[in-house]
Formats: sequence, C-alpha cells, structure tokens
Amino acid sequence: MDPNPKNFPILSYVMAKLPSVSRSQSPEFDIEQPPPTAPSTSEPEPYFELTERMPYLSDPELLASMRAAVDDVSRTRSVLKTLGECPDHEFVDIARSRLAEMDKSLSNQLEEVSLSDNDAEEDDKRKEEEREKQSFKAVISLYEMHQSYEKMLSEAEKRLEKLYDAAKKGGKSVAVDDQGCSSESTGVEDDVQDEVVAILNDALTNELARIDLSERRLPFLPEAFGKLRMLVSLKISSNQLQAIPDSIAGLENLEELNASSNLLESLPDSIGLLLNLKTLDVSSNKLMSLPDSICHCRSLLELDASFNKLTYLPTNIGYQLTNLKRLSVPLNKLRSLPTSIGEMTSLQFLDAHFNELKTLPPSIGRLSNLEILNLSGNFSDLTTLPHTIGDLTNLKELDVSNNQIHELPVTFGRLLNLVMVNLEENPLVVPPKEVVSEGVEAVKRFMGERLLEVLLEEEEKSKAGEIGQGGGGDGGGGWLTRSTSWLSNVVGGYLGNANTKIQDDPYLNQQL
Repeated sequence: MDPNPKNFPILSYVMAKLPSVSRSQSPEFDIEQPPPTAPSTSEPEPYFELTERMPYLSDPELLASMRAAVDDVSRTRSVLKTLGECPDHEFVDIARSRLAEMDKSLSNQLEEVSLSDNDAEEDDKRKEEEREKQSFKAVISLYEMHQSYEKMLSEAEKRLEKLYDAAKKGGKSVAVDDQGCSSESTGVEDDVQDEVVAILNDALTNELARIDLSERRLPFLPEAFGKLRMLVSLKISSNQLQAIPDSIAGLENLEELNASSNLLESLPDSIGLLLNLKTLDVSSNKLMSLPDSICHCRSLLELDASFNKLTYLPTNIGYQLTNLKRLSVPLNKLRSLPTSIGEMTSLQFLDAHFNELKTLPPSIGRLSNLEILNLSGNFSDLTTLPHTIGDLTNLKELDVSNNQIHELPVTFGRLLNLVMVNLEENPLVVPPKEVVSEGVEAVKRFMGERLLEVLLEEEEKSKAGEIGQGGGGDGGGGWLTRSTSWLSNVVGGYLGNANTKIQDDPYLNQQL
C-alpha cells in the first residue's frame, strides 16, 4: 500500500526522499528508499516531475518540514508492508456478522454449559469458538489499520499541499494557517451564501419541485434544505461541497440527486431515507466508500459513483437494490465486486473499467437482463473470467480489453446475442489472435465449437459412469447442465453442417 504517485504526488515524492528506517537491518527490507542510483538517472515515476512544476520542493527547509509531517505515514507503511494485503471488505463484513452472532448467543451457551454434564466437551467447544473469534477480530483489526492508513495518506497529502502553498507565499516560511481563507475568498463565500438563501426562500415560498445549483462555487449546503419536502430534483454538481447535510433525509419526495464534481469524501447515512430516489450521481468526488444505508434506496434505477476512490461496494447492495438498471463505478480502486451483485436481476448496464478487480464473483451469471458489461483496464489484476459469464445470455456488448486474460471460459460460446466484444491488449491464447482479429462472430463460433468438444467429452464420461454404476448420471447441474440444454436447442443451427450428426444423438437430448 505505497502512496500512489497519481493520487498523492507530493507525499510520494517526499517519502522517496526519506532515509530508510530499516537500512541497518537488511538491505532487502529497505522500505522507505529504493537502492541508491546516480543523480543523473531519470526516474520513471511521475512524481519526480513535480520539481519542474513545483520548484520550491528543492528548498531543504521546506523538505525538512514535509519530512516531519510524513513521519507517522512512514512508520505505518512499514508496519502494513509487514502485515500484508488488505482483507476483502466482504469477508470483513462476514467476520463482523459472525462475531455479532457469537456475542448474541453467548448467554444461551452459558445456560447450556450450566445444564450440561459433559464439561470437557463444552470446554473444548468454548476454546474452539474463542480461537475462531480471535481470528475474526484479527481480520477486522488488519482491515481497520489499512483503512486508517488510507485516511492518513489523504490527510498527509493535504498537509503537504498547505506547506508548499505557504512556502510559495512567504518564501522560506512554511507556517500553515489551517483556517487559511483570505478576506477576498470570504467575500466570495458571503455572496454565494446570500444567493443560496435567496433560492432557498424562493423554493419554500413557491414550493418548487426542481432546483439547479450547479456551478455556483458552493462551499456548503445549509441544513434548511431538508425542509424542501416537495423537491423532486436537486442538482448541486460542479461546486466545492465537502459534505452533504444529514437534513437531506427530509427530502422525502426526491427522485433525482446530482452531486457530481464536488469534494465529497463521504455521503451521510441519512441518504438511506430517500426511499423515492431513482437517480443518484456522485461521480467525480473523493468518496472512499458508499454508506451501507444506500442499500435502503430501493427505488434506485441509476447509480453513478465513477471517478472516486472506492475500494469496495456495500456487501448487501445487491440484495436490496434489485430495481437498479444502471451501475457505473469506473475509475475507482475496487478490488472485487460483492457476491450480492448477482441479485441485481434488473441490471442492464454495468461499467467497472479502470479499477483493480482481481476476480468476478460467480454470482454475476445471475444478471439475466445484463446487456452491456465493461471490465476493461483492470490491467495486471484481472486474469480470468468465471464460467458463469456464459449465463449472461442477453449480453450484447462486452469489453475486457487491457487485462491479463489468457483464456476465455468455455461457456463463452453461449453468448449468442453478443454483437460487440473487445479483447484487445490481453495475452489471449484461447481463442488465438487470428480468430479474435476476425471479429465477434468468429470468436463466438470458435468458442461454440470448443464448448461442443468439452460437452461431448463429458458426455462420454457420463455415459461410461452410468454403465459402470448402473445409471444415476451426474445430478450436479451447474454450467455444464445449462450448456447441454443450450446445445440441444441451438448448436445445430449455429455451428452448421458440421454438427448434423450430433443433433440425433440421444445423449445430447438429456441433461447431464
């Protein structure tokens, strides 16, 4: 979890200038500084270009002040590097849920122990449960440490920006005014505030259903906005909002909220009380996460949280947002999608490009109405697609370019409605490049034939197993069963004359 030069350029630069905290221990464990290189060697990291845009970074006094400011970040990074990667958010939620269940049943267990004659057995049971409890707590603790570190990085970057701005204004002086607003900016804010108050009074008097406050340089929204109960649409995009007031819960009839292009680092939990909300746009902010309460907005049809800093989506988001049709979360830091996403059976559009996705949950195959899926630009993280991708039989457009996918799942041949597929910049072996270059129909044909081969092979194994066991078959179901059913219905027409012999084969007319 090193500071990302793109997100924390000044912090990354300063930490690269720090002396190693572990040089005396082992050269391999030199966390804070890479092996020394000649000064003339050009570094590929973009943050070293800062010296061109920020000449004051060469000031030794400024750098000394900055180093002092990131001392805690440096130490915490060393600890986290030793501990390893951040646990998956969904697993952490499961651990929390399990701990809550264990605590809840503790009193019942104590009663059972007092009535039980087998003290040794109960003692072993308690010890096992305590070990399980400790492991859950360790996972939660590690996750919280990583989250705290992310917050520390963000705060350190802001502090360094202030230090640099102060140095720019006062030469070598690096004192920082945390309040830091000039009389000129205060005057601007007063003008904006007067304008907002006037609009608010007008809305209350005339019971306006729609308000557009976009591009007004708003630093905040007054709590009184929660009194506009008749409001149906509120647009507050392209401002300087750092928070949305909790009073927004009073907008009980609100159907559209556009808060894009602001400085929001979080959304209020009270947003979950907007039960009539249908469209929510919080793109281009600084959101680290979405509140769990957003799952209560069951009327949501469109959710756009693109261009933020999300590392996860709420674990239960799919169980409750079952009416959602469009989900846009590109340009974030998502490492995974929650298993519950498979419950969004109304979803037609899912965009998760430019994230850090490593895998997709198999439940994604249950998105029976999905038509457009964009998973491009996860680069070195996404290496495979689940077999259940073949269950997205209504899928029309698929983009998995700029990943590390070596082989498409054999069930890919079931995507008969696919009209556009982008497989560029992947080290694909199956299908081969010459097939990919011929277009989507060639890819579908190739994967359809490959699926046929696999099914015939499995059919032979199943036949041999039935003879050996006196019948019974495979009752496991899964993608193989669905693929066999699909094969019986469409493979003859799709693959042409090559499959004519197979159509009358009795073993292809039954499910495995």
